[in-house]
Amino acid sequence: MAGEPLRLMAVHAHPDDESSKGAATTARYAAEGVEVLVVTCTGGERGDVLNPSFEPPSGHRFDTLEEKRAVRRLEMAAAAAALGVRQHWLGFVDSGLPEGDPLPPLPDGCFALLPLEEASAPLVELVREFRPHVMTTYDPSGGYPHPDHIRCHEVAFEAYHAAGDEIRYVVDGGAAPWEPSKLYYNHGFSVDRLRAVHEAMEGAGLESPFGDWIESRAVREIPERLATTKVHVAEFFAQRDAALTAHASQIDPDGFFFAVPRDLEADVWPTEEFELADSRVEATTPEDDLFAGLREGA
Repeated sequence: MAGEPLRLMAVHAHPDDESSKGAATTARYAAEGVEVLVVTCTGGERGDVLNPSFEPPSGHRFDTLEEKRAVRRLEMAAAAAALGVRQHWLGFVDSGLPEGDPLPPLPDGCFALLPLEEASAPLVELVREFRPHVMTTYDPSGGYPHPDHIRCHEVAFEAYHAAGDEIRYVVDGGAAPWEPSKLYYNHGFSVDRLRAVHEAMEGAGLESPFGDWIESRAVREIPERLATTKVHVAEFFAQRDAALTAHASQIDPDGFFFAVPRDLEADVWPTEEFELADSRVEATTPEDDLFAGLREGA
């Protein structure tokens, strides 16, 4: 590995996920010279408008899947620029989040309904082309039960394990097999983090947006997964926030993402957390670096 740059691939379901999960970490590593590639599985074309002040960019509407996809691509380009990373679309169609009782069927042809090997093949090839040392994605629950997040985990897990296998996903003229060294799951909204920030805001006499969220997770008995790796990223909160606001159709600039004063956040919770899911190099946890065990001289 001597003489070549370290490479990180972050695999996400929709445009905007990369800005709400591990964004400051990707910005930090990109600033340090790591080659960072964000992979977006779907176009986000079934995402609702979550910003009440959103207006489509000049020359665009937001009333068809094609128009929504075009706007989300513009937003994603701005977010990637804010983080200083490269970005790649896998090109699958957003499955949407089914609601109702009983739940309606998923739309034909969407990402979550594709056979696993069909959905994984382009990511396997991209892993072989980009040759990441580290991959990040969601845990098996998807982080929350959106069908695209669950399928994103399955596809990234499959690509991590299959990309180095010379007899699987064979493509004429394709890149040579490549075996990433480490796989991590994002820990975006742990109860520990939410509770710590919630208590700090209340202690400072500020209104916290997280009380109901903490209670709802406790009521639903969502298990907390072990965070093995904490990356210090407070210096990159500004880049994360710029990436978030770039997704103007999805992120309300007056919403809960921005309710916490950044100096309080930096004091109480200056890290982003990950779970080491697999390592092909010697790894000792807890860690403070996704590339622990991979750097020269380590």
